[in-house]
Amino acid sequence: MEEIRYTSLCQLAELAEREETRISDIVLRQQAAESGRSRDELLEGMRLRYAVMRESAAEGCRCGDLSSSGLSGGDAVRMRKHAERTASLLGAGGRKVLMRALAVSEQNARMGRICAAPTAGAAGILPAVLLSAEEEFEIPEMQILESMFTASAIGMVIATVSSVSGAMGGCQAECGSASAMAAGALTELMEGSPRQVLHAVSFAIKSVLGLVCDPVAGLVEVPCVKRNGILAVEALAAAEMALAGIESRIPADEVVEAMKAVGDMIPGALRETAAGGLAATRTAAGYKEKNLWQG
Repeated sequence: MEEIRYTSLCQLAELAEREETRISDIVLRQQAAESGRSRDELLEGMRLRYAVMRESAAEGCRCGDLSSSGLSGGDAVRMRKHAERTASLLGAGGRKVLMRALAVSEQNARMGRICAAPTAGAAGILPAVLLSAEEEFEIPEMQILESMFTASAIGMVIATVSSVSGAMGGCQAECGSASAMAAGALTELMEGSPRQVLHAVSFAIKSVLGLVCDPVAGLVEVPCVKRNGILAVEALAAAEMALAGIESRIPADEVVEAMKAVGDMIPGALRETAAGGLAATRTAAGYKEKNLWQG
């Protein structure tokens, strides 16, 4: 089987363009060659992950229980009930994305089963976008699974060049990367070109450069849950702009490099240590004193 190599997003897009195919097709072939597994086997593995995403979103939208700390829980249910009563500022599809992102993130805080994408703290963003696209546009599940390989490749390049860890690069590297993965996958699903996928990635990351990781009381709940919701919606905006033909003046790979440089400049107090930002507010100090993580 042929060997396919790429170390940048630009290389990935160029391979797809040269063969007049989608980024997901390139990634599937590369993964098959590297792992020795067939395309069907790879898609089945992704199907299992997508099933977990679907289950966690459904359970999170149904369950209004608080986490053991009491800092999160019930917001997805509030969104669902709100949708039953009023029109949406985001439109029905956008509100479902927001609701599902909150739902999965709350499931994570409740120690429920989720699929890290790329991390547990950012796990609500990709499933919210994909599940909502599948429903809103009646996209076959197989196409969703294929797009997840595009998302995975975006995440792999970011992780290699920069980071997807809040402790390494702040929340720009965690929720920002997840938003970029979702925006890229959605752009491909809506028949955007490989170059448009890269523009969507650029828009998503550029919008959160410098976003710090400041978990209140050291828990992945505040502000993490709400950030999942907001950055899932941001992924929609990034994809919409790319599909409209709007282009990023800064290439995607340079945006990722900038994220790395910015992350290195973020002080340790703002990189998942709960020593700065929202975690250092008076209210957050009160939560910390209560030892919430002990239940």
